[in-house]
Amino acid sequence: MNKKFYITTTLPYVNAEPHLGFALEIVQADVIARYHALSGDKVFFNFGTDEHGQKIYTAATKAGLEPQKYVDSYAVKFENLKSALNLSYNNFIRTTDKAHVKAAQEFWQKCDQAGDIYKKNYQIKYCVGCELEKQDSELEKGKCLIHPNLELEIREEENYFFKFSKYQNQLLKLYQKNSDFVVPANRLKEITNFVEAGLQDFSISRLKSKMPWGVPVPGDDNHVMYVWFDALVNYISAIGWPTDIQKFNKWWPAFQVAGKDNLRQQSAMWQAMLMSVGLPPSKQIIIHGFVTNEGEKMSKSLGNVIDPIKLASEYGTDAVRYYLLKYFNPFEDSDFSLDSFKEVYNADLANGLGNLVSRVAQMVEKILDGKINTQDKDFNSARKPLVLKEINDLTEEYNYKLALEKIKEIIVLADRLINDEEPWKGGDNAEKVLSRGVGYILAIAEVLKPFLPQTAGTIEKQFSAGKIKKGEPLFPRIN
Repeated sequence: MNKKFYITTTLPYVNAEPHLGFALEIVQADVIARYHALSGDKVFFNFGTDEHGQKIYTAATKAGLEPQKYVDSYAVKFENLKSALNLSYNNFIRTTDKAHVKAAQEFWQKCDQAGDIYKKNYQIKYCVGCELEKQDSELEKGKCLIHPNLELEIREEENYFFKFSKYQNQLLKLYQKNSDFVVPANRLKEITNFVEAGLQDFSISRLKSKMPWGVPVPGDDNHVMYVWFDALVNYISAIGWPTDIQKFNKWWPAFQVAGKDNLRQQSAMWQAMLMSVGLPPSKQIIIHGFVTNEGEKMSKSLGNVIDPIKLASEYGTDAVRYYLLKYFNPFEDSDFSLDSFKEVYNADLANGLGNLVSRVAQMVEKILDGKINTQDKDFNSARKPLVLKEINDLTEEYNYKLALEKIKEIIVLADRLINDEEPWKGGDNAEKVLSRGVGYILAIAEVLKPFLPQTAGTIEKQFSAGKIKKGEPLFPRIN
């Protein structure tokens, strides 16, 4: 019986164009989703846009647009990532969707019924970039560590609060019981230390008179929900909660992919909220690092972003996917530069995989009239590389970088076979060598499917045809 597998990314704010930092997250999630689908699992892959809150309201006001018209225009730009990055998600949720709004309000009411919501006056130091209040221990020289270019706001008003502090012990038990609840391990340690230090209840509403763009608080027209409270509920509203419990039970709990700046929200705040309404915790939280540009975090507020849609349009979808997966650390910060991207493209893709595929196809077409005996033992033995299990294990551990390194070993092995045996000279050995070479190439295509699906499909079609022909270069060299 096929297993059910639910994976979701965070929802990016639609206050600016998509950038490479989020492309990293959605591509990593796509690899996991594709891997499970190829393994025979039934997959629900959720993505979407976070459309409420101060940042959105401010950006819409600045643009002279009604907030709904503003988010409508930007949501389309994030949906364009699907074709630009060849994503396999099968659900796109917007937090302005009517069903989600109703789910967020139902969730609020259940937290309230549990005795976990109360109102009070308070004063905080607030980072608009994070949409979070900040403790002094999270600041350096009075600035947010993640958004040091933004001035903190001092806010004083009456808000509703969620009893986060009530769930300290339950959260610690969750982490202790599930040693891989958050990966990598250092992030689990980080959130454990945060919770052990003591939790403060967090604000979950904003005064409508000051910031009207949010989900209305049930029973109080003077308040709208704080953006994080509303947005986190998308993980369950996307699968039918609370109206379709059968669908919800089919898919929940979820694997969640998030950046390190979302660690607290995903692995502590959201889990406490689930505990409040009596729902099971998430299955696992997978935390990745930032994409940096010359050592600085790539972010919209800093203005140093790279447009992934433009990059994919210029150099190809799979070239962008390959660079993000092979040359970025799956868990820590990694730096992007266009020079490095071009160097990797030419070395690994044009001169590596692309050259191997081109030369073998050309020789098979010329020497063997395009025909390979698929019953040949050399062909079939090459179809099952020794590193296959290692590649699968590394993919399941979210170590895409090392998985692609192992795939590169097969490419190097095939190249070495062709160079050493020189099938272009003809002779009795040529058919045997080329059969083995084609077997290696089809094995490469098979294990590449989660990572470079378009390239894998092209190779498979070319080398599974009744007559193999050279075809167009997979990755034309760039200057």
